[in-house]
Amino acid sequence: MHTAAVLTVSDSCSRGDREDRSGPATVEVLRQHGFVVASHEIIPDDQPAIEEQLIRLSDQVNLIVTTGGTGVADGDVTPEATCGVCSKFIDGIPEKMRAAGSEENPLAFLSRGVCGVRGRTLILNLPGSPSGAVDSLQAVIDILPHALELLSGKTQHE
Repeated sequence: MHTAAVLTVSDSCSRGDREDRSGPATVEVLRQHGFVVASHEIIPDDQPAIEEQLIRLSDQVNLIVTTGGTGVADGDVTPEATCGVCSKFIDGIPEKMRAAGSEENPLAFLSRGVCGVRGRTLILNLPGSPSGAVDSLQAVIDILPHALELLSGKTQHE
């Protein structure tokens, strides 16, 4: 059983000015695919705060999924925060998400989300829109368990 945390990164949601819809939608997809979602938190677009939460959560779960902060606006710093705490990166996962998303929305290529590894935890950045988050996660959800198995030390090939 794999554990996950969802971290919504949004100034407006953290202030209560806007309802977080991408976080709950992401939680639902993860649960539908057998993940135990240990937490869902909302934080502002602040790189040190994001890094702090990623570090804290990486000690608690196998998978951290962020929503928001992956665009090109000045305040979008989720990829930078993720890069700041990860030791290696899995470029193919966000490439697959952007390719799948571009079939419905050509703007999907503007997402700068990354996927990285901190210790034995996989960190995956999703876009902030509910449809973008769900579509991106659905595009890669079937390969995440294998990545998590490898990170847990199960590297034997059959």
